[in-house]
Amino acid sequence: MEYLPLFFDVKGKTCLLVGGGTIAYRKAKLLVGAGARLAVVAPAIEPDLLELVQGTNGEYYEERYGAKCLTDKYFVIAATNDENLNEKVAVDCRARKVLVNVVDAPRHCDVIFPAIIDRAPIVIAVSSSGAAPVLARSVRTRIESTIPANFGVLADFIGERRDEVRQQLDEQKLRLFWEDFVQSEIAERVMMGRLDDAQEMFIRALDHAVKNKEVSEGEVYLIGAGPGDPDLLTFKALRLLQRADVVLYDRLVSSEIVAMSRRDAEHVYVGKMRSEHTVPQQEINRLLIEYAGEGKKVARLKGGDPFVFGRGGEEIAGLAQNNIPFQIVPGVSAANGCACYAGIPLTHRDHAQSVRFVTGHLKDGSMDLPWAELVTPSQTVVVYMGLISLPIICEQLVAHGAPGNTPVALIERGTTPDQQTHIGTLTSIVDLVADKNVQAPTLIIVGGVVKLHDSLSWR
Repeated sequence: MEYLPLFFDVKGKTCLLVGGGTIAYRKAKLLVGAGARLAVVAPAIEPDLLELVQGTNGEYYEERYGAKCLTDKYFVIAATNDENLNEKVAVDCRARKVLVNVVDAPRHCDVIFPAIIDRAPIVIAVSSSGAAPVLARSVRTRIESTIPANFGVLADFIGERRDEVRQQLDEQKLRLFWEDFVQSEIAERVMMGRLDDAQEMFIRALDHAVKNKEVSEGEVYLIGAGPGDPDLLTFKALRLLQRADVVLYDRLVSSEIVAMSRRDAEHVYVGKMRSEHTVPQQEINRLLIEYAGEGKKVARLKGGDPFVFGRGGEEIAGLAQNNIPFQIVPGVSAANGCACYAGIPLTHRDHAQSVRFVTGHLKDGSMDLPWAELVTPSQTVVVYMGLISLPIICEQLVAHGAPGNTPVALIERGTTPDQQTHIGTLTSIVDLVADKNVQAPTLIIVGGVVKLHDSLSWR
């Protein structure tokens, strides 16, 4: 994060614009919208900008800029077409510890202007840290299209009633009440302008919440977080993740996905590394039961899909035995995600009519897999967690009848920007990756479909 996003209260404060042209006018409109008092210094000024200055009982200095203009100014914007003058303004401001923005020159800025979505009092700011303003505006357009025009009315309705609700509900009930409220018919009535109806419904809803003395029931959300790319998270997964009081996540869950949870949620790392279980599975099961037993909403994030080599069934069994409500959210499995990003279809009419998923875990230095079944023609074999056991896998498949030239793909860190796809055969892949410092997590795909990688992989 190159800039710390903050919202400044400029109401009634004098903000100086150096420059009297169109650029200064655009910035002035933003300042006036936030209640600032304007001051402008420039040899000439556009009529529209002068009108804004006069409307705030501000000041226009019809002269060239001098450092004396900075006296008693809360914020300064250098908005001329003279780069040397703009830089001088920035230097003078920093010498006086006055915050400055230099238009289109981020290197001279203490403050930069974001793209703004204004649904006052809801304000959303989008910034590219000055690198790509056009991209920030594009993001603003996308967000703006999803936010109702009357969203600000809803924010005002909530704000006027916050103290009333806070006095009647405890902290946990308070959050759940408001979460339910914003998804309710009451909120829809508010945004439609039917405030009398909304108020009556609100009173009934609050009265029900107050009279309901039961402790909030805990619940667990078993969420498949996908194989790495945050964009593969489902809408339902995101919605439940943002409801959670506690988030348990493992090593395969990206930090970007964890960051999508509520800021005040408790984050508990329960990751496991190869041959090193940081938190034993039994302890994870116990934590889920314990947190839910305290009435908390618990998100259990698991890489890929929780029911594909994710031990999700074990965690759910413990919840069911203790009568704890739960929801299961499927995720894009590592097999599907990595194969797609590598341009390798798991099935194909000309190469494979079935798929077999197996795990490559070693036990006592060996693997107990149905090797003969894995060499069936027209079948794709997908091996999870098989990096260490790759030599054994290749050796056993060949020993049980698979041709040595059977194509093999080893995909590391699939669906992430660091994805690497190594292509070889059963007799060559081990040597091919021996000196490449391959990083887990990995996925191995064996079969004729691997031949399609060159023609179908993303360019």
